[in-house]
Parts: sequence; structure tokens; C-alpha cells
Amino acid sequence: MVTHSRHSGGSVILVTFILALFLTVAPMPEWAGTVRPEWAALFLIYWVIALPQRIGVGIGWTLGIFVDILRGAVLGQHAFALLIVAYLALKLHQRIRVYPLWQQSLSILVLVTLYQLVLLWINGIIGKPASSWTYWLPAFTSMLMWPAVYVILRSLRRGFGVH
Repeated sequence: MVTHSRHSGGSVILVTFILALFLTVAPMPEWAGTVRPEWAALFLIYWVIALPQRIGVGIGWTLGIFVDILRGAVLGQHAFALLIVAYLALKLHQRIRVYPLWQQSLSILVLVTLYQLVLLWINGIIGKPASSWTYWLPAFTSMLMWPAVYVILRSLRRGFGVH
């Protein structure tokens, strides 16, 4: 007997990605803008490791296109970087899931640093190099925000029965 599993909670996932996009462009004081976590990457990584059968590189690419549009970046820049992050999170999801939160946070640091490195590379190609060492601060704030993001999104996923 073959059983068919229906996916549920697609709207919850969509709402969290919309929230990530809002947080990506929400107005902040100038000093805080330099330490803004990479919300889109954080939310994408969570959903990839939580639901690898549903969320993958296509979603990463699509989310990245929206980030490109909202930030006024070169079209495809964030899409390409988030695609790479989604691919690596997909390949490593079984390992990352079993790590304690502090080790997951280190994985987030590596993935978000890679995301920023891809963006830096693309910006270098088009003649927009990073202005200073503060370019790398969002990777550290993303690492620090990971435990809260993980706990909140996991609670939403369980509360709404997303699978």
C-alpha cells in the first residue's frame, strides 16, 4: 500500500520568508545597518535543514532575486550567493541538524561568511569593493542571532504542523 504524504504549512514558510525580506530592508540607524544580520540567509538555512525535501536551491535562488530587487543590487548577485548557501546547507543538513546550537552557530558563521564572500567577489568584478572591515560584521551578528532564529522558527514549524 502506497501512502501519499501531503505537505502542510507552505503559507507559514512563505510568511517567514516575507518577514526575512522585510527585516533585510527595514530602516535602521546607520550604525546598526553595518551589523544587520543576513536575515534571508538565516531563514533559508533554517528551512533547508528543517525541510530539505521541500526547501532547496530553487527557493534560495528565488529568495535571492527578491533580495536583489529590494536592495537594488545587480540582478542575480544575492540569488547566486543564496543558491550556493542553500546547496551547501542541503548537502550538510544531516550533520548540522544534530549539532548543539553553539556548533550550529559556527556553521552559520561559515555559511554566511561564504555568502558574503560571493557577494564581495561579484562586487569586485563590477567595481564595487567593500568599504572596510565592517563588511564582515553581519556574519558574526548572524551567528549570534542563530539560536533565537532557530528556536522561533522551530516553534512556528511545530506549532503549525509544518512538514
